[in-house]
Amino acid sequence: MSADPDRILVIKLRATGDVVLATPVIENLKRRFPRARLSFLTEEASADILRWNPLLDELIVLPVRRWERAGLSGSWHEQARFYRNLRRKRFDLAIDLFGNPRSAILTWLSGAPDRVGYAFRARRHAYNTVVTPSNQTRHEVLFHLEALEAMDIPIAANRASVAIPGAAETMAGRWLRKNASEGRMVIGLNPGGGWAIKRWPPEYFGRLADALIDEYDVEILILWGPGEEGLAGEVAGAMEHRPLMLPAATLAELGAFLKHCGLVVSNDSAPMHMAAALNVPTVGIFGPTDPRAQGPWGDGHGVVRQETVECLGCNRIKCPIGNICMTTLEPREVLAKVRSFMPVGT
Repeated sequence: MSADPDRILVIKLRATGDVVLATPVIENLKRRFPRARLSFLTEEASADILRWNPLLDELIVLPVRRWERAGLSGSWHEQARFYRNLRRKRFDLAIDLFGNPRSAILTWLSGAPDRVGYAFRARRHAYNTVVTPSNQTRHEVLFHLEALEAMDIPIAANRASVAIPGAAETMAGRWLRKNASEGRMVIGLNPGGGWAIKRWPPEYFGRLADALIDEYDVEILILWGPGEEGLAGEVAGAMEHRPLMLPAATLAELGAFLKHCGLVVSNDSAPMHMAAALNVPTVGIFGPTDPRAQGPWGDGHGVVRQETVECLGCNRIKCPIGNICMTTLEPREVLAKVRSFMPVGT
């Protein structure tokens, strides 16, 4: 960069958990360029992760779902208008943290004279500062920060963050006061995950929930997101005790409920990353993904997995051998890990 930028664009389109893990970039940019206007571009599903971030000057939402519903002919003019408006913002610096074809094109279309992105296939030609990722397995947070290191921007902070609005806090607090027993610790269990083989069996979550209630007299709050209500019902159906079931909630409201939990046990998913970013002690259950890259970020969290399985961290979407990394991980093994995160005297 020839001069400090006045207008900066950061792009991370999805997934929601990865957007959480991109938030340390915001703080470091704001520290280095405190007078710059900082904008962040993401898709609708992840927008609430950033909407109330006090360090952002602008959130730009890419309305992909609306475009898809409208069809190619219905959305073409709207897309063209979106791209024109993006270019009219006259960004000086655009940083693509996502690195897929759409985000590379958006970076190029921004018209920023300084464009930063990763050396992935033909997408690299959209940038004039190309970042070669480390060959070592590094956490996603550190992967994002490599883009700043390539520009010689000091890394002064590496904490992920999620800001929760007051209305969501009020809603969650009111609901818990009405439905949870006063004085009992709330443990959130999240049986969902981005794809099926990342999910520990729901009946195992149910057995873990009963064991936690029997041993610690806690409230169990079963978490779920869009399309996962049936999965949450399977957990409740496998239990002898009666759990609390998260009501239908926005992403911001989910964050507010997570803040009320004393502990969260979750598959590798957005709620896991949100809980860790909100400083809620978090135990992640892992199998096909690698906790060294995708584990709950920060101190005070842990992971558990079936270490006897040779193909751990395969990163497959489908499993040819019956998903044994998850199905052979017994509830008693997860319980043993969770015990080490329970507050003394619980």
